[in-house]
Amino acid sequence: MLKILAAVAALGLPAAALAQTPTPEPVQVMVLAVPHLDNPGQDVHNATIDPVTTPEKQAQLARVAEDLARFRPTAIAIERVAADPSTMVDPQFADYRPDWLLSRADERVQIGYRLAELAGVERVYAVDEKDREGQPSYFPYGAVVAWAGANGRSGDLQAWGGEVQAFLAEMERRQRTETLGRLLAQVNAPGVAMSTANAPMYYRFLSFGSGEEMPGAELNGRWYTRNAMIFARLMQVAEPGDRIVLMFGAGHAYWLRHFVSTTPGYVLVEPTDYLTEG
Repeated sequence: MLKILAAVAALGLPAAALAQTPTPEPVQVMVLAVPHLDNPGQDVHNATIDPVTTPEKQAQLARVAEDLARFRPTAIAIERVAADPSTMVDPQFADYRPDWLLSRADERVQIGYRLAELAGVERVYAVDEKDREGQPSYFPYGAVVAWAGANGRSGDLQAWGGEVQAFLAEMERRQRTETLGRLLAQVNAPGVAMSTANAPMYYRFLSFGSGEEMPGAELNGRWYTRNAMIFARLMQVAEPGDRIVLMFGAGHAYWLRHFVSTTPGYVLVEPTDYLTEG
């Protein structure tokens, strides 16, 4: 030890330089899986949600925002591609007005912007990743369908799709009689709902392929890549000690939860710990 201190002294460095650098505060991330409230119909399977601009639904969404505000978020990240990837700032939030809540059913407005305003969050980021020109799709489902049709597996594909449709039909039924807060709690229930059980569903596609043609494996790889890109974007804007709500469609939840829970310096927060109507 004396030799080490002597060497440090010879270099003109204080002994304190040997001390370990303090560990930064972890980034807490709440992965909030949400149904698309404005029914864009852009997924393979889609759910129809009743209009959320009614007084009753607006009261329910206000309660959701109050519940999530107890997390004390410092930033919110939403499912939108950033206009400027160097900052990932969501350009639309700067123009947000409360009257949007009565005309725009988009969950990014109804939950994301509403929560940001209530919790005093100024940092709203657009961290999504979409298909790029000249590159393979991030969800090449058509190739799986084609392979299944050519290899006698269309029945399997239709049966699995039926399971998803049944889940969505049940969600549609429940949202007519239950609050949106309860619906969100069900969608985000760890290890129970579709949002956390997506990997087993996707992994079924691994059996769709043979020889050099492996469309099921390619689908899984590309979907993993898209979600990895989303999380990598989040890492670029996260600051030590942040409390971030990462809000995406339920199909993304499994992998986003995986990245948060397995990346050093990040801590996964369960929405169901805050949604009081769960």
